[in-house]
Formats: sequence, structure tokens, C-alpha cells
Amino acid sequence: MQTTLRLAAVYNIAWGTWAVLFPNDFFYFTGMELPRHPMIWQGMGMVIGVYGLGYWWASVAPIRHWPIVAVGFLGKIFGPIGFLLNYWQGKVPGAFGYTLITNDLIWWIPFLLILRAAHRAGWPLEGEQESGH
Repeated sequence: MQTTLRLAAVYNIAWGTWAVLFPNDFFYFTGMELPRHPMIWQGMGMVIGVYGLGYWWASVAPIRHWPIVAVGFLGKIFGPIGFLLNYWQGKVPGAFGYTLITNDLIWWIPFLLILRAAHRAGWPLEGEQESGH
């Protein structure tokens, strides 16, 4: 679990940094039209990078910090759903789906396994061990 979260952290921080510093690169690589307002893509990069910090912190005690993993997992589910809805409506080209592979899909099983382990441990919340609740 620790290794998974640290890999996710490094990946997210690297991807986020790339999106912030070079907001047009993804669009060049996929042949998509450049964004009119690259700061929106940069904002997405910032959020993904911040997720990386959360994953690193959660890696110290993955069971205890399962809510961070759960938030990340939800993002990795809702992102592809949002893509599919927009793709089916013709609002986004299929090339945009390349982001889903490394940003979302490869993390589904590892994050799900961490959440399963937390569930089996009784879903302890932050502070429960110290207070005895």
C-alpha cells in the first residue's frame, strides 16, 4: 500500500508539474486543438499535483488515512465518467482519453485494494486510535 501510494504521489506531482509548466504539450502530442485558456489546464495540473501530496502523506499510514485514498479513488472514477459523457455528446475528441490510462485506470485496482483493507480494518478515522473511540 505504501509503495502504491508513493508511486501515485510521484506520478501525480510529476504530471501536475508538467501540466502547469507546459500546458500545451498534451494537446500537441495528441493533435488536439490548443486550449484557448491554458490556465484551466494548468489549474487541473495544480489539483492533480496536490492529490500527489495527499497520496504521499497517506502512504505513511494508508489504513488510517483511507479518506485521502477514497477521495482519490472517486476522482479516478468520476474523471472517466465525465470523459465518456462528453465524448458521447461530441464535446471532446477520443484522443483526450489518453489521460485516463495513467491518471485514472491503472490506479483503480490498487486503490480499491487499499480501501478494501481499510474496510476490513473497520474504517478507522483520523484520531480514533488516540482517543480510544
